[in-house]
Amino acid sequence: MKNLAQLIFLLILFSLAIAPRVGAAIQDPVRVEQGQLSGTDGINPGVKVYRGVPYAAPPVGDLRWKPPQPAAKWTGVREAKDFSKVCMQEPSSQTLVNKALTPSQAVSEDCLYLNIWTPAKSPSEKLPVMVWIHGGGYTMSSGSLVGYDGEHLAGKGVIVVTINYRLGIFGFLALPELAAESSHHAAGNYTLMDIIAALQWVQKNIASFGGDPGKVTVFGQSVGSFTVNILTACPLAKGLFQRAIGESGANFSEALRAGSTGGNAADYPPMLTLADAEADGEKVVSKLGITGDRLKALRAEPAEKLAHTSGVRSWAAVDGWVMPQDVWTIYAEGKQNDVYTIEGNVAKEAASYIGGTERITKMTAAGFAAEAKQRYGDFAEQFLKAYPATSDAEAIASAYGSFRDERFGWDMRTWARMQTKTGHKPIYRYYFSHVPPGPQAEEFGAFHTSEIAYVYGNFNMYPFPYGDTDHRLSEMMMSYWTNFAKTGDPNGPGLPKWSAYDIADDNVMEFGDQPSMRTHVNQAGLDFFDAYHATLPAQPAWPGTK
Repeated sequence: MKNLAQLIFLLILFSLAIAPRVGAAIQDPVRVEQGQLSGTDGINPGVKVYRGVPYAAPPVGDLRWKPPQPAAKWTGVREAKDFSKVCMQEPSSQTLVNKALTPSQAVSEDCLYLNIWTPAKSPSEKLPVMVWIHGGGYTMSSGSLVGYDGEHLAGKGVIVVTINYRLGIFGFLALPELAAESSHHAAGNYTLMDIIAALQWVQKNIASFGGDPGKVTVFGQSVGSFTVNILTACPLAKGLFQRAIGESGANFSEALRAGSTGGNAADYPPMLTLADAEADGEKVVSKLGITGDRLKALRAEPAEKLAHTSGVRSWAAVDGWVMPQDVWTIYAEGKQNDVYTIEGNVAKEAASYIGGTERITKMTAAGFAAEAKQRYGDFAEQFLKAYPATSDAEAIASAYGSFRDERFGWDMRTWARMQTKTGHKPIYRYYFSHVPPGPQAEEFGAFHTSEIAYVYGNFNMYPFPYGDTDHRLSEMMMSYWTNFAKTGDPNGPGLPKWSAYDIADDNVMEFGDQPSMRTHVNQAGLDFFDAYHATLPAQPAWPGTK
């Protein structure tokens, strides 16, 4: 009996030793292809955080304006407890949005790092992965802002990854010499190459953190959403993700692609040709007074000087390699990466937007009508039916509405229509109309970026007095987003039914104080832009809306 009791006691000790600890995070060190990593515990002890993990070599010296190269291997255990420096960028104008998007860390060209929040207890869990692409117009911000902390989302059973990528001139300079040294005869689009390299790193390494490389969702807001849309059309990104979430941004606007001189074109230029991008590069070289071996001289220029040199439009180009065609044409021909998708926009995009609010709040009825005539010519009367301006107050409301619909709403609805027509995976649309509380509420409404706090559950992004309604809405949105990452369907127990998009119903999930389905939201304005865009030059064939 004594021996049996001892045996039972030893078996109990052994079982306790090998049993997973409830709430315990994955154990360090974690091995990735470059070496071993150690992270740090999150606020929730069940979440482990790895910050400043290199996914590519520093793009400095001879690697400036080259495709990202593999990160170097290391010996021993590398600590991944601190965020890296953020990519080179100029200080931004301090609008309400930009205050939240401006990083506090030091800047550097050595910035190709990512951050991971994992709730996995072992590498065998195969949790879905959500890779965030930050906004900021390709000129500012980073993946380490406080609003992008992934701990709350990770607590819903997903792994969250945020990334840095090259910005401004470092991400988009194109010159004939750069194309000549490329085996693909392409230049520019280094930002897109960085993001693709980060997704490739995730494919190779995320299993070590308990992730499933076969369940990757890319999600992003503003220019991050534009990028998500590009990735769904980019052949190089095929197979690197299975789901996509775009928040306020896509690349279908023919008004911009055709070179319209409308008021928003400067904020979001058309998808450039390689020749366009190279012409921008020539302006930079001329401004810097560089002659002789221009690439050698440019690569020797101090990064700080280049960061303050204007002339390059920080935007994607159809370079024949990363982007063989524009997004519209790729979708029209059914050649997109056919993935499950969520996409939508907010109700008052222009509020707090760069140059948006200041111009609109000074709008008069006469001025709005005059702008409509100048901008839309023979279509001005139809425009003013959709966006009336019988008083100054109505003109201001219509100015906000037309900005939202032309720059964001129409693109997002077109994304849904084209995926529905030429793809096979369902797409789910939303419309965020909930107004964050505070003294700014009446003026700003549901403004550009305001939904991020709800998607992430981080209410420290803006200094607003968030309350119970906000937290309930956030819990629902986090559940929708993470359910989608797990299954490709946002629906789940206790949530209002979110129906996949149907062209005839033109249905969206409206995220107001209480989420509910709606149909034909902002239809008059969106239909106007359908008619207007169809008359523009360079209009490619598309499958239509009927």
